[in-house]
Amino acid sequence: MARVKVYSTGVCPICDKTKQCLTKWGIPYDDVRVDEDRAALREMLAISDNARTVPQIAIDGKWVGGFSELTELHMDGELDELVDSTAG
Repeated sequence: MARVKVYSTGVCPICDKTKQCLTKWGIPYDDVRVDEDRAALREMLAISDNARTVPQIAIDGKWVGGFSELTELHMDGELDELVDSTAG
């Protein structure tokens, strides 16, 4: 299974929704709290081309975007392919 990272904060309802969706879809993820860890914030900024909003999602180190992009990938059937193709 691919390694999915969700960069989030503790006060973000869309972050919570993102994690709920991933759980519902059976996709394991790491929750990376950028409000508690400055190194995690720097990592998120580097991987996401300096995105300033959360959530930001990466699959095996490749930035896929935020909640809208994630749900779009899921609705198009591309999320499973992306997760499966990067497993290793």
